[in-house]
Amino acid sequence: MNVPDIRVEKGHADPEEVAAITAILLARAARPTEAPAHRGRAKAGWRRLEREGGFRAPHSWR
Repeated sequence: MNVPDIRVEKGHADPEEVAAITAILLARAARPTEAPAHRGRAKAGWRRLEREGGFRAPHSWR
């Protein structure tokens, strides 16, 4: 029995639409992964409050 690799869960897709999405997925899978996944900062610009020290000056605001 011939089982398709891609199945439409909701709605109706023409064979051309299924071929288009298949081509997009194959192109993304074949893309080299040498480039980093993020662009910009190497670490987050925010801090987790539970990792900060417990004391803050009375005049500081957060």
